[in-house]
Amino acid sequence: MKKGLVAFVFATVLVGMFSFTSSVAQSVYTVDATKSKIDWAGAAGDHYHVGTMAVKAGTVSVENGKIAGGKFTLDLTTIKSDAGEKLDGHLKSPDFFDASKLGVATFEIKSVKYTGDKTADIDGALTLKGITANVKFSAKVRGLDDKKLFAEASLSLDRTIWGIVYGPGMLANDITVNVHLFGTK
Repeated sequence: MKKGLVAFVFATVLVGMFSFTSSVAQSVYTVDATKSKIDWAGAAGDHYHVGTMAVKAGTVSVENGKIAGGKFTLDLTTIKSDAGEKLDGHLKSPDFFDASKLGVATFEIKSVKYTGDKTADIDGALTLKGITANVKFSAKVRGLDDKKLFAEASLSLDRTIWGIVYGPGMLANDITVNVHLFGTK
C-alpha cells in the first residue's frame, strides 16, 4: 500500500510539474540572401566612399513573435564601392578584409532586448579576420509574421578592432554599416 501511495504521489507531482511549464512558440526564419544586403560608408581625409556587401546565409530565431537570436554569414568577396575595381580590389586585399583568404565574416546574436513593439537592442559577436568582438546596436523590426521577416539596423564599427589599420591618412576609424535583412520560414 505504501509503495502504491508513493508512486501515486510521485506521478501526481510529475504531471503537475509538466502542466505548469510554459510553452514557447519558437520559429526559425532562413535569411533570403537575394534580398538581404549591407550598405556601408567609410571616410578618409577629404573624401568618403560608399558601397555594398552581400549576406551569404543565415537564420533568425523568433520566440513568441519576437526576434530571440540568429547567426549570419557575410560574403567578403562581394564587397563593392562607388570608386570601382581599384578600390574594390584593395578592400578585398589583406590591407582590409583579406577576402580571398577568409571569404566570410560572421555575426551571432547573443541577446535581444525589445525597447518597443518594433525596436530592439541587439548584442552580438562579429568575427572578422579571425578576431571576434562584441557589437551592440538598435534594430527596427519592419515586418514579422508567420511567413516572413524584415529587419533593419544602422551601426558604426571601429575597423581597428579587427586589425584593419591601413591608411595613415585616414582620419576616421569608423565605418557606418546599414543592414537590411529579409527572411522566410
